[in-house]
Amino acid sequence: MTRPIMTNKIGVIVDSFGVGVKQGLLKAKQLGADGVQIYAVKGEFDPANLSAAARKEWKDYISSLGLEISALVGDLGGHGFQDPAQNKEKIEKSKRIMELGLELGTNIVTTHIGIVPEDKNSRIYATMHEACEELSSYASGLGAYFAIETGPERAVQLKSFLDGLGSKGVAVNFDPANMVMVTGDDPVQGVYTLKDYIVHTHAKDGIKLAAEVDPREVYGEYGYESELDHDKIAEMATSGPSFREVPLGEGKVQWNDYLQALNDIGYKGYLTIEREVGTNPEADIALAVKFLKSYRTT
Repeated sequence: MTRPIMTNKIGVIVDSFGVGVKQGLLKAKQLGADGVQIYAVKGEFDPANLSAAARKEWKDYISSLGLEISALVGDLGGHGFQDPAQNKEKIEKSKRIMELGLELGTNIVTTHIGIVPEDKNSRIYATMHEACEELSSYASGLGAYFAIETGPERAVQLKSFLDGLGSKGVAVNFDPANMVMVTGDDPVQGVYTLKDYIVHTHAKDGIKLAAEVDPREVYGEYGYESELDHDKIAEMATSGPSFREVPLGEGKVQWNDYLQALNDIGYKGYLTIEREVGTNPEADIALAVKFLKSYRTT
């Protein structure tokens, strides 16, 4: 099969380096990335901790490195937007993160909202739908996108949920590895299914080890004992029995077909490398950059 030619920009999640934002930016630059994604939920990039002057300083610094921000990460953990008691606070913080993104030069914030239930009449579905309607309307008004990461449910299920929101401010951050590792959904077909919503992607790879993986054990669900916790997910992806995150090109994502599908739908956005596990993330990210750049020379 002919390898597709990739014209997308390559991004890196700076937090994947585990060395702080400023050093992570420098490492991303050194490895040849075009842009970066930054967590904006706590610490130095929490909107509540950034004055107007600090925002301008960060924007200028990132620009001075020849980088741009592909997106911010606005994932607030827990059960996403399934718990009505927490949604007011989470919605307001999500809005502040979207506003911060625009000030820093990106109109995309990626997130997890919780597993979309199959039962549209369930209370959890209604709670998530109400929250996402508000966020979608707000994002649309800003000219921004609040992009849900794929993986917790199948693409057709996510599309049905998005189709019912009435606007496209809530969009999709497409992560092929999550689909491979958890639901076993086909990322290639998923691209075609979600083509009207994809605004950002994560470049990650993985392998599904168990015949069946309960998404609730990975992402949590309101009323179920487990909840979304990134440290727990990283442990599961490193040594758990269900799935394994592996360096780019070493897993079950069919990159030729996947990149061709992105080309087919006219996606021109970022492929942003995410490495959540491993003892030497910098080396893995360097290999991932090299792997993606190999598609630029065919």
